[in-house]
Amino acid sequence: MAEELIRVEHLKKYFKVPAGINHAVDDVSFTINRGETLGVVGESGCGKSTLGRTLIHLQEPTEGKMYLKGKDITHVKGNELKKVREQMQIVFQDPYSSLNPRLSIESTVMEPLKRSKRFRSKKEMKEEANRLMELVGIDERLRMAYPHELDGGRRQRVCIARALALKPDFIVCDEPVSALDVSIQAAVLNLLMDLQDQMGMAYMFVTHDLSVVRHISNHICVMYLGQLVEKAETDELFENTLHPYTKALLSAIPSVNIHRPLKRIQLTGEITSPINPKPGCRFAARCPYATEACQQPQQLEEVSPGHFVSCCRVKEING
Repeated sequence: MAEELIRVEHLKKYFKVPAGINHAVDDVSFTINRGETLGVVGESGCGKSTLGRTLIHLQEPTEGKMYLKGKDITHVKGNELKKVREQMQIVFQDPYSSLNPRLSIESTVMEPLKRSKRFRSKKEMKEEANRLMELVGIDERLRMAYPHELDGGRRQRVCIARALALKPDFIVCDEPVSALDVSIQAAVLNLLMDLQDQMGMAYMFVTHDLSVVRHISNHICVMYLGQLVEKAETDELFENTLHPYTKALLSAIPSVNIHRPLKRIQLTGEITSPINPKPGCRFAARCPYATEACQQPQQLEEVSPGHFVSCCRVKEING
C-alpha cells in the first residue's frame, strides 16, 4: 500500500491588495504519496506557483492544514521549520535568478551542506558536493565555474543538485523546464525521473505544459483562479476529461497528426477577477455550458473512483 507523504486540507492563501483581497489559493485539498508525482496545471495566474511556495513555507498559509508524514506542519517555526525545510525543497523556474552569481558551482552545492552541520570536515563536504554534481551530470571541468558561465540546462542541474543536498523527501518543481530549450527540457525531465526512481522522493510538478505533465505525473490537479476544478490519475484525466476548462486546455496541445487534428476550443468572455470573487463557478463567465445554477458555490465531488470535478453540470455536459 502506498505511503502518504504530503496531505493538504482546505488550504487558502490570500493577499491584501489595494482593491481588496486576492484569493490566490482558495480551498485546495490533495495528497501525495512517497515516490509519486502530482502535476499541477493551469494558465498563468491560476495560483499554482503560490500553492507550491505556501506548501514549503516560503509563504505562510491564510487558512487550512498541511501535513508531512502525518505531522501537522501548518504553523511550524524556528528549529522545527528548519527541520521541515530539510525534508522539503524547491527547484525554481529561472535557474539563473535562483543562484548566487558570486558563488562557484561547487560552493553553491556545498552551501546547504555547511548549514546542516552534518559533516565533520570540509573534505567530507567537498566529497559529498562532488558526488551530487556527478549524480546530476555536471562535468568536473565546470565545478569551479560561475552561474553566468553555464547554459540554462546546466544551471538547472546545479539547482537540482542543491535541492538534493540534504536528501529531501519532497521537492516542489516550479516550472523547472519552461525556460529551457525543448531538447534540454527532455534531458532535465529524464534526470528528475531517474533521481526519483533512485531516491524515492515525491514531487509536486507545477507547469502549464500538459504534454510535460502527462510524461512525468502519476496524478494531475487542474487549477483555475485559485481553485481545483478537476483532479484524477493522469491516464484517467486524459482519456476521460470532464471539466469544460480541462477540455479547453487539452485542446490547445499541439498535434503532429495531420490526419486527425485536434478541434480547438475557443474560450470567450472576460476572466473573473481573483480579487473579492463572488460565490459560484469562477469559470462560468468563459464556459459555453454555464447556466444560473453555476452562480451557486461549486464543490469538488468524486464523479467516478478517484476522479474529482468541481462542476454542477458535469453529468449533463458529459452525458
